Amino acid sequence: MSPTKTAPARRFDAAAVETKGRPGLARRQVHAVAGCYFVASFAALGLPPYLTEILPELGDGAARWAGLLYIVPTIFGAIGAPLWGRLADRFGRKKLLLRAQLGLTAAFLLAGWADSLPTFTAALVIQGVLGGTFAASNGYLGAALEGHALSRALTLMQGSARAALVCAPIVVGSLTPWLSPHRQYALLAVLPLTAAAMLAALPEPPRGTGAGPARETAEVEAAEPTAAEQVAADEPAPHAPAVSLRALYALEFAFVFSTVISFPYLIALIKERIPDTGPMVSGVLFALPHMCYLVAAMAVHSLFRTRPRLGIALGFGAIALGLAGHGVAHSLTAFIVVRLVLGAGLTLGLVCLSIVAADCARGRAPGGLFGSIEFFSKAGAVAAGMAAAAGNNWFGPTAPVVTGTAIALASVAVTALPRLPRTLRTRRSPRCPR
Repeated sequence: MSPTKTAPARRFDAAAVETKGRPGLARRQVHAVAGCYFVASFAALGLPPYLTEILPELGDGAARWAGLLYIVPTIFGAIGAPLWGRLADRFGRKKLLLRAQLGLTAAFLLAGWADSLPTFTAALVIQGVLGGTFAASNGYLGAALEGHALSRALTLMQGSARAALVCAPIVVGSLTPWLSPHRQYALLAVLPLTAAAMLAALPEPPRGTGAGPARETAEVEAAEPTAAEQVAADEPAPHAPAVSLRALYALEFAFVFSTVISFPYLIALIKERIPDTGPMVSGVLFALPHMCYLVAAMAVHSLFRTRPRLGIALGFGAIALGLAGHGVAHSLTAFIVVRLVLGAGLTLGLVCLSIVAADCARGRAPGGLFGSIEFFSKAGAVAAGMAAAAGNNWFGPTAPVVTGTAIALASVAVTALPRLPRTLRTRRSPRCPR
């Protein structure tokens, strides 16, 4: 079909129809989803930092398997995330979200009562296969929200994850004198079960929501506007230009790798540098970057809503600086400073990646989209865990932060290349390349 002068109008009509077709969620319902994710992820995110203390109880005295076991749930979660996302689009996002919460309940019970390393490993495998609450929650939100509302909801979801990472290590460290982190898995299994009961009261978004009405999408694709018309159509865009999914996947992988690589052996590094540090102080230091996110995320969202690429580049730069600081920190004050710098990078990166993800979610089935994003996120975590384990075994607990610094610096260089904006920018249409 040849372009006509009405093409831009038809594009906006389709967008309007798609927006009106979404059922939407009340603010309290969005907060309920985020709250349920916080409750369910308390053990999943808070206990792995203590694997170096759990494994000696299971026969691994030197905790040599800590780095590998740290990523076992992530490996199997990455494998299952795209499939669970597509099943959610087909059979219902709420049903698959409830499945994820109940899967975590079963996995935590088994992990808490495991009396051998193979059984504990099996529990972590089950956690990965049957879990996936973050992707399931994002798919649920993506079915009812879009644009600015969705990016804010995704930012809130990341806030739930950070809140769990702040509170859980501190709580686990505080309970350690009375109950080992290993047995706390069984105690905390009640949390995802409670979350499932809370989610049962939420509505089920229509299965057809998210991909947009087929007829309107077909009209948009059939009407190919001229370059001048395209510019005019894109001028009223509410926030930053869209990016290709390939670029988003690459950024997601690099960001998760550079941040997660410092997690498994951080407490061991702190104990090596500051021998008298207790479990409570170690937990607080682990949580500091996530506290930064909780304090500043929404302000960063408002500031970088129209320029997420800049925020991502600054985020990688702060991550590189913070991780490099870990390599030379030898006092409590120094660790506090470098953890706060890392927190600034974590906040910038997570918020701006959420903005980019919400932009690419326009006109897509949300379950499949966020399942795919979760795959690359978990793939970055898997690679980070393997690199952390190898580096720790060969060079000690300083090696992972050095590797993370190198990856973050490389990401800054790539993001700052003059050609990258042309690579990342794409037309605001449902045909954002996969």
